[in-house]
Amino acid sequence: MVIQELTFDEKINNAFDGATSWFTDAIFAEIPLGGNLGIPWVLVVLIVGAAFFTLYFRFVNFRDFFTAIKVVKGDYDELEQGNAVEVSDAVSTVDGDNPDTIRVEGDGEVSHFQALTAAVSATVGLGNIAGVAIALSIGGAGATFWMVLVGLLGMSSKFVECTLGVKYREVNAGGTIFGGPMYYLSKGLNDKGLKKLGKVLAVVFAVMCIGGSFGGGNMFQVNQAFKLFEYVTGAEDSFISGHGWIFGLVMAILVGIVIIGGIKKIAKVTDKIVPVMMVLYILASLTILGLNYNEIPHAFTEIWKGAFSPQGVTGGFVGVLIQGFKRAAFSNEAGIGSASIAHSAVKTQYPASEGLVALLEPFIDTVIVCTMTALVLIITGQLNVGAQLSDEEGVILTATALETGISWFPYLLSVAVVLFAFSSMISWSYYGYQAWSYLFGRGKRTEYIYKILFCIFTVVGAAATLGAVTDFSDAMIFAMLVPNMIGLFILRKNVWEELKRYRQLIKNGYWLKAKKNPAIHKNIK
Repeated sequence: MVIQELTFDEKINNAFDGATSWFTDAIFAEIPLGGNLGIPWVLVVLIVGAAFFTLYFRFVNFRDFFTAIKVVKGDYDELEQGNAVEVSDAVSTVDGDNPDTIRVEGDGEVSHFQALTAAVSATVGLGNIAGVAIALSIGGAGATFWMVLVGLLGMSSKFVECTLGVKYREVNAGGTIFGGPMYYLSKGLNDKGLKKLGKVLAVVFAVMCIGGSFGGGNMFQVNQAFKLFEYVTGAEDSFISGHGWIFGLVMAILVGIVIIGGIKKIAKVTDKIVPVMMVLYILASLTILGLNYNEIPHAFTEIWKGAFSPQGVTGGFVGVLIQGFKRAAFSNEAGIGSASIAHSAVKTQYPASEGLVALLEPFIDTVIVCTMTALVLIITGQLNVGAQLSDEEGVILTATALETGISWFPYLLSVAVVLFAFSSMISWSYYGYQAWSYLFGRGKRTEYIYKILFCIFTVVGAAATLGAVTDFSDAMIFAMLVPNMIGLFILRKNVWEELKRYRQLIKNGYWLKAKKNPAIHKNIK
């Protein structure tokens, strides 16, 4: 008998799988619901938390939706002008605000739009393409309804975490901003008299964020991009197949060129890539929907009926609900805390203004992009409800659905997927570095060690098989929610005060007065 020697890629995957399976099993342990149904405990925490914040902040996701759009458009930019307030380093808070925040108010590193695109680039990704196909294949068309619901609820969680990200950020002597859960957990809880708890939660979050940046924000992205590249180019039977590390090496070089420049360089790239990749994917989807416009009402009917059907696949109603919840939560990352790291670098004097901008992310990611993917899959008849698809098959299924409209659409999708992957990777590299710097310091040496490791994991991700990569990716990212959600709950009143402050400024017309007198900012508190 001839024993076939394992390829280099297979050796990498086997080693990776053996080292991470225990952690994955713990994070995604399920709460039994009867029969063969179960729901991951992390999913319960995310959904319940999002629902709580939606009620606590009196439906901020709906009431302030158009205000958020105006902030992104720059309608209230006049509020951000004027002189920043200088305070002593010895003071822990000033009028309830953190001095590090006050010192950089109005400065920051990126605009509202750039912060939004940097964060969206990390959430709008391959999960919107492969993940939706998998959810609908298991849960049917009705899973779409629950996906949208979780996206709407997740807007509130994003608002809370990104408001705190700006409120408790830090700035170094060179003007570089450091923010995210690590800082609002340690500083915010310290102000509440919970210094030790805050420090522990911050460290746990930072460790998981670093793992998430290597996994879901890097290896998972490049892996799926390579699989679709193989499919579209017909490379499965060529030299490229089994040599994913070559594709990974190319991506690592491109990513490395960008991430050396920090958040300003990343923002300049993402604010160009994100609109392009969104337009490419949405145009492709709209073309399919346009060619089959008469089927759209039927598709929505199937979604509605399937969402509440007591019968069907995977345990009927409960199974459909779980699939929709699971994919939406995995897609938009609301409650995970990652997006607050990018939003912390925004140029603003008012934390709540960026929190409002951030609540647009789940709407874009889940309500728009995921819904469009679902409609395309339903209308083109590509779903085989009850099938157990792998992530790789999910990407290919969406590509096949687009191919039914125009034969060359899979090539367009492959370009979009590479852009999705690339933008997600550079944004997650920033998230991971912020966590890394919190643990190991902000020197150039520690910075380059992290960025070199990130590029190495890019090569590993392209080489490993998708099963091991996917499990580890999801586990590390969702482990971040535990310390983050604890912090969000404890600091919710701080966020409420910031929201009232910003709403009052707009209501009183300060933004109009600021056009005539920028110095007014000195008196606004």
